Amino acid sequence: MNIRDTVTAYTEELITLRRDFHAYPELGFQEFRTAEVVEQYLQALGLETVRCAGTGVTAVLEGRRPSPVLLLRADMDALPLQEENTFSYASKHHGVMHACGHDAHMAMMLVTAKILCQMRESMEGTVKFVFQPNEEIAGAEAMIEQVVLERPRADAAMGLHIWTPLPSGSIGIKAGAVTASMDVFSVRITGKGGHTGYPESAVDPVIAAADVVQSVQRIQTRLISPMKSTVIMFGKIQGGTKNNIIPDEVVLEGTIRYLYAASPDQNPTEQFRSLVSKVCSLHRCSCSVHIEHENDAVVNSSMMASLANDAAKEIVGEDQVVEHASMACEDFSAFADRVPSVFAFIGTAREEAHSTYPHHNPRFTIDEQTLSTGVEFLVSGALKFFQRNS
Repeated sequence: MNIRDTVTAYTEELITLRRDFHAYPELGFQEFRTAEVVEQYLQALGLETVRCAGTGVTAVLEGRRPSPVLLLRADMDALPLQEENTFSYASKHHGVMHACGHDAHMAMMLVTAKILCQMRESMEGTVKFVFQPNEEIAGAEAMIEQVVLERPRADAAMGLHIWTPLPSGSIGIKAGAVTASMDVFSVRITGKGGHTGYPESAVDPVIAAADVVQSVQRIQTRLISPMKSTVIMFGKIQGGTKNNIIPDEVVLEGTIRYLYAASPDQNPTEQFRSLVSKVCSLHRCSCSVHIEHENDAVVNSSMMASLANDAAKEIVGEDQVVEHASMACEDFSAFADRVPSVFAFIGTAREEAHSTYPHHNPRFTIDEQTLSTGVEFLVSGALKFFQRNS
């Protein structure tokens, strides 16, 4: 079977699937219609489906041999965002949008399943298809808690992300960390409210908050090695009720991202906690700092990255395979922490397709010509995995 010709024959089906998912987006753990569409498609291929973590769907395709076992993962959830695109297939659900490409991932995985089903008699191993809910907030862990890596036990995992930071026709792959660890913080700074005409009678949490925002930038430039990618960003500042009242409290929220394993002396989150406390004390304010670890970095194994790199070169050519990493966060890390894995980026930026908007943007879209690239990558990657590990 010629993989490229086979994938090309399913181009229209790929686009139809992706547009259907795009038109009916659903939030994490609410992917009810989405899960039904996935189940019906897989069952029509003759695969038995199993629900996991509520709306998650899995299916197992066994080839000529039962092992090795490769897990292929696609995420399902959309974002709480009002779409601004005016396509005929734009979101029909107010305030919910596939603004990250998960609609494309599902379409690519379903067609991958169809093609591999046609090759099962010659396939030297087993594929476990995993359609995962709630990627945006650690849905992978929920599936793993329900033993998605078992029955049969996965020996390795592959995942991909359609990616507007890379041009169409390119694929980003590298060994090592490719997405960031992320901690989410909330800082509550408490002072003493008062009149803006008499600031000396108050303890101002606003100026303390302003100093915190400025001071923590020292962490990534003075306290952490510049060779270690670190980003501390504030996404929310809330405080006050009127322009002439000094408030009692100000709340700051944001994220800490880092592309490495944090050591005790090079830990941005602990540096953040310490520095915030010291700055607030300097301003005579008290503070409480709440931090949640959301995801580890996705770390590609050398073996799986090499395999994927070889597959990518055959698909797009050596000059279009680039080393790429991102400070975005991805809960595929839950799989990569447990089995040798590779996570790749399928470039989809093309001016003519208007697909250069960033992810999580209300105008986000993809170059649909790159859907077939993703399918070919998954099919070829799976076959190479079996060839090297059977």
